[in-house]
Amino acid sequence: MNQKDLKRYKKMLEDSKTSLLESAKKTLVEEASFDTDDLPDEIDQASSEYAQSMVFRLRDREKFLLQKIERALARIEDGTFGICERCEEEISPKRLEARPVTTLCIRCKEEQEKKEKSYG
Repeated sequence: MNQKDLKRYKKMLEDSKTSLLESAKKTLVEEASFDTDDLPDEIDQASSEYAQSMVFRLRDREKFLLQKIERALARIEDGTFGICERCEEEISPKRLEARPVTTLCIRCKEEQEKKEKSYG
């Protein structure tokens, strides 16, 4: 992979990372200033707690994505970005465009998903 492509993928990953971190900061500020005692009844409070739970689950998923982004950035630095971890072939540019955090080529990913389906 050439340096121009690596720089583009690195920028994509860094932009995603920045966006996720900004979103997380915003959530922390909003949640810190929210007081459930201000809600008039139990139904409003339950609804609010459910919404908070959903937000925190989304944040947990984003934390996992941040870890994947960090690992992808490390692979760019060590020269292994864009190489399938299983078969060691190059991952197609289309796949990297769609999912720059990927570690598997499309063929190996399909095999992995078939195995996961068979285990149910």
